[in-house]
Amino acid sequence: MSNSSTLNAQRSKQDSAEYLAKKAFFDKVLTIYGRNAVLEALEDPNITIHKLHLSKSNKDAPVLEQMKSIAKKRGLEVVYHDKASLSRISKNAKQDQGVALDIVLEQFGDEEHFKTAHNKYRIIALDGVTNPQNLGMIIRSCAAGDVDAILLPTKGTAQISPLVIKASAGTLFKMPIIKTSNLKKTLASFKKDGANLYTLSSYAKQSYREQDYSDKTIFVLGNESEGVSKEVEKLCNGSIAIPMQRGVESLNVAVTASLLAFL
Repeated sequence: MSNSSTLNAQRSKQDSAEYLAKKAFFDKVLTIYGRNAVLEALEDPNITIHKLHLSKSNKDAPVLEQMKSIAKKRGLEVVYHDKASLSRISKNAKQDQGVALDIVLEQFGDEEHFKTAHNKYRIIALDGVTNPQNLGMIIRSCAAGDVDAILLPTKGTAQISPLVIKASAGTLFKMPIIKTSNLKKTLASFKKDGANLYTLSSYAKQSYREQDYSDKTIFVLGNESEGVSKEVEKLCNGSIAIPMQRGVESLNVAVTASLLAFL
């Protein structure tokens, strides 16, 4: 191989490594919006912040001056945008109030890094859980209980938002979350890794308290009204039940997650 070819190969390898490192970083970045949510995040020294975004069309307001003052003290980059550009960043022009903030969620990661770091684990996977309030409460219960990570699809499920952060009571920044663009594929990967997958069903014969769980266990919780999708259900090793009295058929998904978190 010529010197030129060797140099090009080295550059290509370096560019690829830089791209992967950049992608890994931005996979952990969450953009929140709204003046109250942004100010609260700026005031919390435990939250890692990447960048503050402000609209050039904002009228002077004490809360904005406070944001800029905190950003200056923390040495944060402040970027000004026209209204259209800011709306593309916040993805919610009607509610961003001219501000957005990039937060680095250190606990976010992917399945491969998680499996490398954990010889045993207990995970709660969410399939079509669309209510932000429920997602926030699930995160809070999992952070408090014996759960090593939440498996969160990037589509078809509620995403991290100011409402979710509020409902989680700040525990979002403590709870490992594995993001996936394909829940079925990721669950299959964990199953190949030796994990046992369980859905919850009122028709299951085995109580969730009596089931013998392995070192690698994943509980799959489904949509608030329709449950787990059929394709995901087929992957699972079995179903477990939460015994209920007085004819009650089901529990809120966040309550179910809480019970599983404290098994």
